[in-house]
Amino acid sequence: MPFIGYFIRALAQILNMVLTIYMWLLVARAVLSWVNPDPYNPIVRFIHNVTEPVLAKLRARLPLYFGGIDFTPMVLILAIIFLTSWIVPSLDHLGASFLRP
Repeated sequence: MPFIGYFIRALAQILNMVLTIYMWLLVARAVLSWVNPDPYNPIVRFIHNVTEPVLAKLRARLPLYFGGIDFTPMVLILAIIFLTSWIVPSLDHLGASFLRP
């Protein structure tokens, strides 16, 4: 059974990395919204294309515009922090339980 434990712990680490990278992409998108970036820049387009599908679904469910400011990225970052601090340790603990004799 150690194989399952190592697999679950590796899955937890991968999930942690993916959520962290996505959170930093959201931060980059928020910073880019403060300036006027070149919309044809491949990095700007990549950040927009990666973050917009999730943000659009969240905006459809929770319209969070107050005073012309979109708070949807902040809500999504808080959700990512919640998932990182709840699901990742839970998966890591589950994987460690398979490794105990």
